[in-house]
Amino acid sequence: MPVAQRGLQRCLRLGAHGRVQQRFHSSAPSPTASPLSVAKLLATPADDGERQVYGFVRSIRKQKTRAFAAIGDGSSLEPLQALLTPAQAESLTTGAAVHLTGQWIASPAKATQASELHVNAVDLLGASDAATYPLQKKFQTAEYLRTLPHLRARLPSNALLLRLRSHAIAHLTTFFASREFTQTHPPILTSSDCEGAGEVFGISTAAESPSDASASPAGGKVAAAAGSGAVPFFRTPKYLTVSSQLHLEALAQAVGGVWTLSPTFRAERSDTARHLSEFYMLEAEATFVSSLDAVMDLAEDMIRSVTRGLNDSTIGTEVLRGKRREGEEEIDLEGRWRGILEGPWPRITYTQAIDALVASGEVFEHVPVWGAGLQAEHERFLAREVGKGGPVFVTKYPTEIKPFYMLPSSASGAGEDRQTVDCFDLLLPDVCEVAGGSLREHRLEPLQAAMRKHGMDEAGMEWDHDSTPSPSLCINTLTADTAFSGSTQRLSRKERNGLISLTHGVYFISSAHAIQTPPSADYPTEDV
Repeated sequence: MPVAQRGLQRCLRLGAHGRVQQRFHSSAPSPTASPLSVAKLLATPADDGERQVYGFVRSIRKQKTRAFAAIGDGSSLEPLQALLTPAQAESLTTGAAVHLTGQWIASPAKATQASELHVNAVDLLGASDAATYPLQKKFQTAEYLRTLPHLRARLPSNALLLRLRSHAIAHLTTFFASREFTQTHPPILTSSDCEGAGEVFGISTAAESPSDASASPAGGKVAAAAGSGAVPFFRTPKYLTVSSQLHLEALAQAVGGVWTLSPTFRAERSDTARHLSEFYMLEAEATFVSSLDAVMDLAEDMIRSVTRGLNDSTIGTEVLRGKRREGEEEIDLEGRWRGILEGPWPRITYTQAIDALVASGEVFEHVPVWGAGLQAEHERFLAREVGKGGPVFVTKYPTEIKPFYMLPSSASGAGEDRQTVDCFDLLLPDVCEVAGGSLREHRLEPLQAAMRKHGMDEAGMEWDHDSTPSPSLCINTLTADTAFSGSTQRLSRKERNGLISLTHGVYFISSAHAIQTPPSADYPTEDV
């Protein structure tokens, strides 16, 4: 008999005598029911049936004859209550990972939960040292939690935010698909500083860095990395993206409506919640749209749709009943959602907004003056008084305080000093600006004139002159989780540069008409 066959028969004989099985034997029971998440189990009526659940011990209370453990797995704001014997609970501590099997029993009349798990078997998957585990059942400041990036997501409120974000993204995807928008994924590494939005993060290897911060194409500063002496990773400067706008403009000419939700980076040295170094920004582009009302309709439909889906979901219910952390400002979130869903969304011009601010008689820290940008205090007043607790659109801002590529309004008002462009900001009570959009200048000669007026270099842009004009629009909105949770990630209003951007072998120009790929002989494509 060959050696291999003899070895196989020996293994089979060992298995028949139980020696192999004993090596892999586990003391854990073989449950008859598939494991459920805590959220699904809490939603299941008590039926005395056997259930199993995986999770972490949030807290445990041990008594002489029994013990109560609160089990969470991130799927629910509320924990599952498990009833154990003292022996079963002996090795359990806060933070331990467990697998519990037991009977799903109706709780006593005075219990906070309708059902509880009467545990038959405990499998301790990961022990936790109660003396050193940092997430104890007590108040912990946000500053302290930032020192625990690997654990802070375990807090029920933080897990809820992650699920809220996931829900909002899924709803946004469905919404744009229903409008025949194509989701795209523009590059993160780019040579485009398309908004000219202050400082950008430069790309270099760990061993390479310029001795001083170098200038970006738009004149902003590049945040340099540590190190010295190496050749740059790319032959020309590259940055972390500040916006996908230029890429979307080109892609929209190919497939029509496009949108993306992608990470965005701003190297602005600010410790406020309104200026983040990294955040996700939703951007959309559509073509052949000539009415600003159509753009606002799309933004309104999108936010109403996401809010309605959230309001009707279990996650929305959890958000509304969640308790505020100590020291946090109370927010009427339910009233805010009601204002979004029920009330009309007024649309006023910038000029009307300034007139309302001046006529209000209120004393503002920044005096409202036509031609100056609206401050947060102005936006809060407009959302409160004009929006009546709901959103309000402010349209047709002065040309001088908006980017050069926006389309001039057909009726800008009296006099050359009151020229405006077709754009809007969407304001929410307390949150202020959550979205902005505009129609783009699609006529080549006025666009070139606007670039010359702003001192932009047109060299190397001749290839764009042969492109076919087509009206287009842009909607730049914030991610739904920030827009509806009370914090904002503001978009910069500074002008973007008019320089060509090289990314993935295709050159993009900051204009709204059709984008044409230049000849490879003049514009090499191998340098990404």
